[in-house]
Amino acid sequence: MLRFEHIEYLYALLLIPFLSTLFILYLIWKKRAFRMFGDWEVVAQLMPMLSSQKVVMKFIILMLAFGFLIVGIANPQIGSKLEKVQRKGADLVIALDVSNSMLSQDIRPDRITRAVQGISKLIDRLEGDRIGIVVFAGKAYVQLPITTDYAAAKMFLSTISTQMVPSQGTAIGDAIELSVQSFNEAERSKAIIIITDGENHEGNVMEAAEIATEKDIKIFTIGMGSPDGSPIPLFDQFGRQTGYKTDRQGQVIISKLDETTLQQLASAGNGIYVRASTGQDGLGKILEEINDLEKQEIETKMFSEYEGRFQYFLAISFLLLLIELIIPERKSKWADKIKLFNR
Repeated sequence: MLRFEHIEYLYALLLIPFLSTLFILYLIWKKRAFRMFGDWEVVAQLMPMLSSQKVVMKFIILMLAFGFLIVGIANPQIGSKLEKVQRKGADLVIALDVSNSMLSQDIRPDRITRAVQGISKLIDRLEGDRIGIVVFAGKAYVQLPITTDYAAAKMFLSTISTQMVPSQGTAIGDAIELSVQSFNEAERSKAIIIITDGENHEGNVMEAAEIATEKDIKIFTIGMGSPDGSPIPLFDQFGRQTGYKTDRQGQVIISKLDETTLQQLASAGNGIYVRASTGQDGLGKILEEINDLEKQEIETKMFSEYEGRFQYFLAISFLLLLIELIIPERKSKWADKIKLFNR
């Protein structure tokens, strides 16, 4: 397996096309400048020792030396020792409510932002667990299939917003069914974490929970919001708040946390219910519960030792620099005799 110890240095390779463009422009300008003195063929005869090919060759060698130098500094490494590692973990699917009611600000800065921040912190604490993400409003969709790639999980998490599911509602039942389908048949502990305000839920939620329980999948719920509720803000295309959502009579709609449903759902799923607040997102307590589950050992293969190969690239770079220094810009009599270089 090949990797770079300092991969960020490879961005310096972008200087090669930039410098090459400047060099070409310089050659064009130089040729035009010579033509100001007369016909190019005549001017060339007046300067018999001038060798444009050598100038180009020296530049190419210099760019090659620069490229090998940058690769050497980035230190390419080759995996030299493969080890089998035993890791314990569970499969988690986080079902996140992305309906408009999650924009309510009874939890600062708002319900959905607080939920995303909490999930991000949860991912940082995972060790050997696999994670998947399901988003739901009026319908449920898989945002991220179950994976151990925590960097990818964070990338997909950053794209979540209330605009990604056009149909409004709180289809918790559909989210549970889709989460159950996301698990494979591996004998691993499985858990679904539902993060929602629970308001206006649709479908037979308890029936979906029973199906999950029959498959030994625990269900944990986190309530986002407060029982007193908060209005749902409206925003224009530039992200500026324009007011609050109203009903047909023009009354401001107050979105309230439905704790009763979420408590019943957690109880049916052999899990626990936690209410989130501005200071606590509830995921920490649930993670402690998940860590107490009997986790299946899995065997993975990974490289534990890497050997650097930077010295080879630095040696080639140094050799190319010596060659570039040895080659003169002008023609030499001995080179002209053996016809290695022409004008």
